[in-house]
Amino acid sequence: ELEEQIYMHQPEGFEIEGKEDHVCLLKKSLYGLKQSPRQWYKRFDSFMLGHGYSRSMYDSCVYFRKLNDGSFVYLLL
Repeated sequence: ELEEQIYMHQPEGFEIEGKEDHVCLLKKSLYGLKQSPRQWYKRFDSFMLGHGYSRSMYDSCVYFRKLNDGSFVYLLL
């Protein structure tokens, strides 16, 4: 899920004895991590596009879908 490799120090209380200088490779974004909102948006965007919605060219937080009867559904984040 992450776009680049991110390493972190071992969490306090979970250090491996004798390997305190080792680091952990993150495989998923975590809350509080600067990438978290971006990763969440990418997943949400993919979901919306996969369900027939289009993203507005003018605002990336606006999605719309034209229904069979000609009406539109708008979703504003």
